Amino acid sequence: MILFPAIDLKDGKAVRLYKGDMESAKVYSENPVDIAKEFEDMGAEWLHMVDLNGAFKGSPQNIKAIEKIRKNTSLKIQLGGGIRDEETIKRYLDLGINRLILGSVAAKNPEYVIDLAKKYPIAVGIDAKEGYVAVSGWEEKENIKAVDLAKKFENSQIECIIATDISKDGTLQGLNLDFVLEIQNASKKDVIASGGVASENDIIKAKEKNIYGVIIGKAFYEGKIDLRKMFKETK
Repeated sequence: MILFPAIDLKDGKAVRLYKGDMESAKVYSENPVDIAKEFEDMGAEWLHMVDLNGAFKGSPQNIKAIEKIRKNTSLKIQLGGGIRDEETIKRYLDLGINRLILGSVAAKNPEYVIDLAKKYPIAVGIDAKEGYVAVSGWEEKENIKAVDLAKKFENSQIECIIATDISKDGTLQGLNLDFVLEIQNASKKDVIASGGVASENDIIKAKEKNIYGVIIGKAFYEGKIDLRKMFKETK
């Protein structure tokens, strides 16, 4: 199982939100490069990064911070937030980003994303609120169930799905593994669990269920998890 330590970028700083609310942003570092290097030193192979401003605006907003992190670490990076077209994908790939996460556009136009995945390393982000897909920085709810959206990617070439239960995100209340497994069963794809990791026990449970990956955010920043130890135990 792969652990994906997370850096969420708002105004160039590393922050965490509570249930996706931008007003709830808590700043953990003015210099996200330091956090990325710390993850690398601990044994991380991948970094999960989100341009929060980009997710709300619909276009890249934290390019400088992203570029700086890319230049100063050798981590593989998966990046989401405001990636809505092929031009943006190419721009990020040219920067050296390894995998692009498409969320809002995947919900609104899955066929377009299926076509893009034939050419580029794409992950689909499925963020759910009460079982329904939420988009545009989670401000809008689509009239499609998360499980039904996942089914659309069953025979596609997407690399994986990142499944987030918004009601859990940033709450330290534990992963919604039932939701993650529903997405996995519907899509037949590798799924990365996101939202609510509270302790090392959440990671152990996910590993027992053969989940492909888990995103670690607030639990690390609030000192709830010994990440160095967990990297060793999940390899």
